[in-house]
Amino acid sequence: MISIGTAVPDVSCDAYQPDGRIEAISLANYRGRWLVLFFWPLDFTFACATEIRAYSDLSQDFDISGAVVLGASVDSVHAHRAGVRQGLGAVRLPMLGDVSRSLAQRFGVLTDSGVAMRATFIINPEGRVASVAANDLNVGRSARETLRLLHTQQSSEIAACEGQSGTAPVAD
Repeated sequence: MISIGTAVPDVSCDAYQPDGRIEAISLANYRGRWLVLFFWPLDFTFACATEIRAYSDLSQDFDISGAVVLGASVDSVHAHRAGVRQGLGAVRLPMLGDVSRSLAQRFGVLTDSGVAMRATFIINPEGRVASVAANDLNVGRSARETLRLLHTQQSSEIAACEGQSGTAPVAD
């Protein structure tokens, strides 16, 4: 898996856009902006749908924070479109179809079974990884936590967990 500080590989893939278009995009196009890239294993599974929905529901918050959110799985953009039409509902973020598995492979999140693990990358405007989180396939993640991590990365300040504030205790 790529680690913090690593330059993001320039990978291109097709994306199912919120307006229903399918177009090729390149990660290089997002240099100069904060980028959140999250992977899920496959469409049409319960946990994946809840994560996609959560990131979509917070898309305006990410946008206000100056970040672009992209989701990706090894499914095709046509599977993403079918998922939207068959129960997921409107999604307000591009969904990348990584059928070649090159995106998941370059990010180091491709499992032995050929699907992407649940991984989230926050990428700074210089195109370097600022945060990495990954979970086993059966564990969903929190889009709100990703938004909190984005805000702390953008502030460049030391941040306490769970929004706590104050000063650290002084050791004797």
